[in-house]
Amino acid sequence: MRGNVIVGQSGGPTSVINSSLVGVYKTAKDRGAGKVYGMLHGIKGLLDRKYVDLSEHIKSDLDIDLLKRTPSSFLGSCRYKLPEIRDNTEIYDKIFDILEELEIEAFFYIGGNDSMDTIKKLSDYAILRSSDIKFMGVPKTIDNDLAMTDHTPGYGSAAKYIAAAMKEVIRDGLVYDYPTITIVEIMGRNAGWLTAASALAAGEDCEGVDMIFLPEVPFDIDKFMARVTDLAKKQSSIVIAVSEGVKVADGRYVFELKDHVEYVDAFGHKQLQGTAKFLADKIGSEFGIKTRAIELSTLQRCAAHMTSRVDITEAFQVGGAAVKAAFEGETGKVVVLDRISEDPYICTTSCQDVHKIANIEKKVPLEWITKDGTYVADELIHYIRPLIQAELSPMMVDGLPRHLRMRR
Repeated sequence: MRGNVIVGQSGGPTSVINSSLVGVYKTAKDRGAGKVYGMLHGIKGLLDRKYVDLSEHIKSDLDIDLLKRTPSSFLGSCRYKLPEIRDNTEIYDKIFDILEELEIEAFFYIGGNDSMDTIKKLSDYAILRSSDIKFMGVPKTIDNDLAMTDHTPGYGSAAKYIAAAMKEVIRDGLVYDYPTITIVEIMGRNAGWLTAASALAAGEDCEGVDMIFLPEVPFDIDKFMARVTDLAKKQSSIVIAVSEGVKVADGRYVFELKDHVEYVDAFGHKQLQGTAKFLADKIGSEFGIKTRAIELSTLQRCAAHMTSRVDITEAFQVGGAAVKAAFEGETGKVVVLDRISEDPYICTTSCQDVHKIANIEKKVPLEWITKDGTYVADELIHYIRPLIQAELSPMMVDGLPRHLRMRR
């Protein structure tokens, strides 16, 4: 393949998403691609004809090393839902006209579930249009909820940060000689993979969190309050990890049990926040115990100083594997990670049909959650632990990490 390629980033960023971008860029260049364009703000930016020649922004090996260590989406992101093909072919014709003007032979999209929906629709329309452009999905999401893959790049580093932060929160809670309860809210709309990572805090140097609540199991407030009462009789400090997306039996999110301002994105996803505060306020008002609510929020997806070397390496690999597959004629596929060995941990890549991945959420198996729904099983801890191993030290300048910034 000697033509040009284009790559975009979509959805929520991660601390290693730019390593996948580097994987696409470097592998495409090494395999003889002409220009490697970058969409600014994903498919929405492409529709607005906003793109750059990446060679003008990645000019050296140092830039590559810096970009791998730079959090968030270097190209910018979007949450833009393409319409169904039957409803609006004009928008697809516009996209393909732009791609043909740029002489694009392969299109790569780095993202999660919603981004794979974009790849699915574009690859389907390519067939209708008799286009030879190859469309490949490159997985990323800290939520770890993509189907067909053992795990997703971005998850390991977020899990590493969460486990480390929980260890520090637990130590902090033991300072005082009076009862304190800390509730930490962790990202996870319908899948609890991130919150489950808080279980890794437990070890010979740390007591671990006291309870973990995932969205896979209905949340019973009465049982929760009773359990807090029991724990408060035995220990002065209680630390609880809760997914932002936990729901009560009738389907309402816990944060919806109080007044809140509702925001819904283009894919119909409600903005989730306030679960920890609601529970902390309820405990404080009913028991008179000092409580604190902590929302890790964007910290868990942008903490590049806590990047897992396993994660950043795999992020690069899936980007490169997507290019290799497209150059060999694949299209309408997503690169996935296949765990072939636990000890030693070994993962390889393969390609799966995007139709088996887009719009399908992979949740934590119920057998990996304790029967009372307040903690996770050892199998889940063993699944996560290899993904947080080793570090890639940031490049420090004047006492702070140095990142690569796009100058426009």
